[in-house]
Amino acid sequence: MKIAVYGASGMVGSRVAAEAVSRGHEVTGVTRSGAELPADVRAVQANADDIASAKELAAESDALVAAIGPSRTGGNHQEYLDAVDNLIAAVQGTSTRLIVVGGAGSLVVNGNRVVDGPDFPAEHKGEALTVSQALENLRASDANWTMLSPAFVIAPGERTGVFRLSLDEPVGDHISAEDYAVALINELETPAHIQKRFTLGY
Repeated sequence: MKIAVYGASGMVGSRVAAEAVSRGHEVTGVTRSGAELPADVRAVQANADDIASAKELAAESDALVAAIGPSRTGGNHQEYLDAVDNLIAAVQGTSTRLIVVGGAGSLVVNGNRVVDGPDFPAEHKGEALTVSQALENLRASDANWTMLSPAFVIAPGERTGVFRLSLDEPVGDHISAEDYAVALINELETPAHIQKRFTLGY
């Protein structure tokens, strides 16, 4: 497959790109900064809010992966929502898949979103609400989308290939970024969550 990864220099995006390459896929890494990427990843400097480049990548790719997120230190979260909406528009009417790296805040426990609970960390609430809105924007579209929400804690770790999957309810409290990448590429290779959000954890 031809896979374009936005945010390919980040913690999740770099592991998604590496996992895809290890399975023989052709990967284009898209970064705003033009960061240096591994030699086996074609580097492109672009922003997710650039509709022209997004449409070009969608036309030449089997999937766009949005490993991007709103700022954790303030800033304009609308820019993130606009970027996701832009990628939705880029794949609209095509067979190209859009896989969005989600968050745990929009997961549901006993019918309630985690982000709305009294124990949700205040410092992460703005970011979680923004990503939750992106999920609603995806659900309102007819694009070929999927969102993969991680467990509550995602960090660099071991690639085990062993984890549990669920739709909207959390399973486990953590996941390695390496195994997150495994699950994402599994979904691209064997689609099981078209126009759905799913999650994973240990």
